[in-house]
Amino acid sequence: MQALPPLPTAWRYALYLLPPEPWYTLGTRWLGRCARSNTVIEAHLREPLARDAGIDLATLDRWTDAPRQYGLHATFKPPFRLAAERTVDELDAALRRFAAQQQPFTIAPTLHTLRGFLAWRLRHGDPARDALHALADACVREFDAFRAPPPPAELARRRRVGLSAAQERHLQRWGYPYVFDTFTFHITLTGQLGHAEQLACYRALEATPVVLPAAMPVDHIAVFTQPEAGAPFSVARVYRFDGSVESFGPEQEAA
Repeated sequence: MQALPPLPTAWRYALYLLPPEPWYTLGTRWLGRCARSNTVIEAHLREPLARDAGIDLATLDRWTDAPRQYGLHATFKPPFRLAAERTVDELDAALRRFAAQQQPFTIAPTLHTLRGFLAWRLRHGDPARDALHALADACVREFDAFRAPPPPAELARRRRVGLSAAQERHLQRWGYPYVFDTFTFHITLTGQLGHAEQLACYRALEATPVVLPAAMPVDHIAVFTQPEAGAPFSVARVYRFDGSVESFGPEQEAA
């Protein structure tokens, strides 16, 4: 078996769910960028989606600008800088151990709004909700030793939206307001939109000929990396719950 390259050194890391097919192809065409290859999606693959929303491609680009930066994903542990006393190799080893201890399960995502944006979210009453929340909670706790404290500017940016008391406590303790009791699973598909814009996006995504299965497997943790401030995030490695590890990046395209 070919040896994997080292986990890359990056400005920030994030622990995400990398949506499987067919969600991945539909979602990346909608957003306009593939986080696995860090490449832009060709316009002709996206134009039918824009047409179904009753907009042009430039408008779709504006509506999806914010999530495009992060790539199609759901958050387990939000972006963090590596603590000074920790190494990338230690993070890699910890993720291998942690993932191999988890059990796979499935969820039933549905298209819905959240805080003014459109996302794939859990269906109401999804029996896997507790398992999903337990996994996200464990990611936040287990890997917090690898997180450097966020700078004051980042804390100020988080507070601008107006946080509840619980969210403020989480921000101070964990560096992010939406964890544990304030966590909501979501795969973000747009930025903040008005009601009419949300409806246009909803209709376009529902009208696609892509048939989305009822169940999405949750069987891995993906590490996304941001090489420098302002750069887009891309997939570096996927740690599957069966113990296997898959590496991504330009050097892995032929692997």
